[in-house]
Formats: sequence, C-alpha cells, structure tokens
Amino acid sequence: MSWWAIIAIVLAALIGMEFFAWYAHKYIMHGWGWAWHRDHHEPHDNTLEKNDLFAVVFGTIVFFMFWIGYYVSDALWWAAFGITLYGVIYTLVHDGLVHQRYFRWVPKRGYAKQLVQAHKLHHATIGKEGGVSFGFVFARDPAKLKVELKQQREAGIAKVRDADLSA
Repeated sequence: MSWWAIIAIVLAALIGMEFFAWYAHKYIMHGWGWAWHRDHHEPHDNTLEKNDLFAVVFGTIVFFMFWIGYYVSDALWWAAFGITLYGVIYTLVHDGLVHQRYFRWVPKRGYAKQLVQAHKLHHATIGKEGGVSFGFVFARDPAKLKVELKQQREAGIAKVRDADLSA
C-alpha cells in the first residue's frame, strides 16, 4: 500500500469520525444511550462517569478493527489508526480542554475558546431533549448556537439552565 493511500485512509477515518461522533452523540447518547450519558451532563465529583463506557465500547470495536486489519486488510488497520487518532484528539479536547479532567487551562481567544464555549452551550440544556453542538472537534459560532438554543427554549423543545442566551 502506498504512503498516499495510507495518508488518505487515515485522514478519511479521522475526519469521518467527527461526523460519526456527531451522529452518535445526538442520536445514541441523547437517545437510547442516555442512561450512560446522563451523568456527563450532571454535576459530580467522580473521576469516572458511566459515560466513559462509550469509550470502552468504541475502543473495543477499534481493537477488533486493528486485529482483523492485521490479518486481512491493511486498509482496515490504517482506518483503525485514524479512528484512534480521533480518539486521542477527542480525549485531549473534550475531556482535557473542555471538561478539564486532565489539565487546567481556559483559553482566552481563538478556536480553542470557541470549542469550549460551544460545548458549554451543549451542556446548557437539562435532560436529553434539544441541545446544540453535538460534535466534538468542529465547533460552530457560539453566537449562532445561543440563538438556536434560545429558539429551542421558546419552542419548548429544550429545557435550558439559567444562562445568558443573548447573542
């Protein structure tokens, strides 16, 4: 397999994971998987959350992709590698930067600040209904997310914590 093919597969898997993560977050974690995801949206002092079980499940799937890929398909192995890179980025950005599980740093400007703001707006809802910003790495403009969240609250779609939703 050429290096160009490897790079293309890894990048496709890496980028594709953000779309999968958005879908899984919106329709699985805020759907039938809410029992595991709920504690991630509630204040607590625990080191681990039930929500971390999603990482165990997805990590197990990727382990088998590596294993099968090793014996059957280089492309599958490199796709698993791209997914793993996404997992590392997710862990650093979501768990580390946004939720400060590993380090304490609050960005004051730039895209890192936008990521934090977008995810904080995701956590502004109470319960699994409604919400904004289900992705983990690509963040929309927080001002637009505030408008959307305000519209959801006014339409009765989302129950929103006390927050400043003025754009």
